[in-house]
Amino acid sequence: MADKNPLRFYSFWQLQATGWGSFYLLQLAESFAPIHRPGGLREPTLIVAFMLLGSCALRYACRSLSRRSLPWLSLEWRAAVWCLGVGTVSAFGAELAILGIQKITWARHAPNTLQFAFMLFMWCNLYFSIKQWQQSVHERERVLHAETEVREVRLRALRYQLNPHFLFNSLNAVSTLVLDGNASGATRMLAQISDLLRTSLDDNVTSEIALSQELAFTEQYIAIEQTRLGDRLQVEFAIHPETLDALVPSMLLQPLVENAVRHGVAPLVQGGRVAIESDFHDNWLRMVISNSGRREPERQTNAGSGIGQSNTAARLETLYGSNHKFWMEWPEAGGCRVTVELPFRPAVHKQEA
Repeated sequence: MADKNPLRFYSFWQLQATGWGSFYLLQLAESFAPIHRPGGLREPTLIVAFMLLGSCALRYACRSLSRRSLPWLSLEWRAAVWCLGVGTVSAFGAELAILGIQKITWARHAPNTLQFAFMLFMWCNLYFSIKQWQQSVHERERVLHAETEVREVRLRALRYQLNPHFLFNSLNAVSTLVLDGNASGATRMLAQISDLLRTSLDDNVTSEIALSQELAFTEQYIAIEQTRLGDRLQVEFAIHPETLDALVPSMLLQPLVENAVRHGVAPLVQGGRVAIESDFHDNWLRMVISNSGRREPERQTNAGSGIGQSNTAARLETLYGSNHKFWMEWPEAGGCRVTVELPFRPAVHKQEA
């Protein structure tokens, strides 16, 4: 049995048949009304048939116009011009079929042209409305799908971000702090781990959040790593103030920062540095996460790093399609550099009542 899809759209030809069929029935009813001059089936049939042909011809023009994202007035003006031209030809064809070339007069042709153009203009507006509704439904489905992906990513984050290896190191560090008599440090680190877990499992999931919120979550993770690694981990922020309200995918930075710490800083006895930067230019937000260390690209292809990269790439594709950039570099000076570029869109803050 085929699955029922409540959002399945009717095809163009199904809508054409339904719409013009209904209009044809109205024309027939009018032609047989007592106050109407009897004319049989031929005249209303030919009129509707030529209007139908005109709408089929306008389909390609309307489809081209709807894809151009024009302002409403510009769209309507262009549609009106097309309808006047196609309506003139359709009306002439209908008159030629009904009356013959000898009986066609300008006095009859002018009002018929206006009637055809008006009906076709209404058809164009109906076409634009249906297209806009379909696009809004598709957009809603895409956003819902993206939010579902974010929820799944948050749960997967506990498997690859707070994996057993990370938890083991963190709890081992807590144990060391206890043995050293640093009870306050151990308590602080356990609280940090608890806060990170609580944030990861937060039910208030949205596909995009302000960069300031994303940085706050990332700082929770950094605090744990700094407690564990101490002075071996140095973190630098270069965040442009005007980017703090920019929308970014939820949990975008943390896995990238984790890769930078795990593969660029933690393996080195002397430790290293992780830098997080943000800026914007020409309506594009750019975020860069870099780390110092040896220049070893093969480190980035292991299982842990691969999951973080593929997961980030998949979520960016889900949210932005081709309207984003995501790449990695290994500078000659060493370390790794990850860059993400997204359309710059400010978050809309709800005003308190």
